[in-house]
Amino acid sequence: MSGAIWVLNGPNLNRLGTREPEIYGTTTLAEIEARCREEAGARDLVFRQTHSEAEMIDWIHEAIDTGAAGLAINPAAFTFQSMAVMDALKMVSAPVIELHISNIHTRGPRYSDSLMSEVVTAIVAGLGARGYPLAVRALIDMDADRA
Repeated sequence: MSGAIWVLNGPNLNRLGTREPEIYGTTTLAEIEARCREEAGARDLVFRQTHSEAEMIDWIHEAIDTGAAGLAINPAAFTFQSMAVMDALKMVSAPVIELHISNIHTRGPRYSDSLMSEVVTAIVAGLGARGYPLAVRALIDMDADRA
């Protein structure tokens, strides 16, 4: 077993549970974190949320520098505009999963052009909150396959 599994969340995801429940559901970010920790079991898990692009980039660098076994990222609005986050993700040598609660590819042109998709290992989208623990499980399995 190598480094921690990282789960990073972008802007406004702290409002899950009350933010547009018809799109994002009623599960809170705290509940999602609990589900991820349950899925990870004894495995180290880093779970964070930020509204700051700079902080997100710093966390990606921290994941790299601490030998993360894998990284799941819901970049939220950064998905469509942040070349800087995309460039940081390019430096991650471990598997990276781009994660979205809704299916961004069915929400129209504004939401379907992900910069991150070009540089990640896999994408989980449209599975609601259940996509998070699935991404954690996938990263753990991918890490085991690399061992």
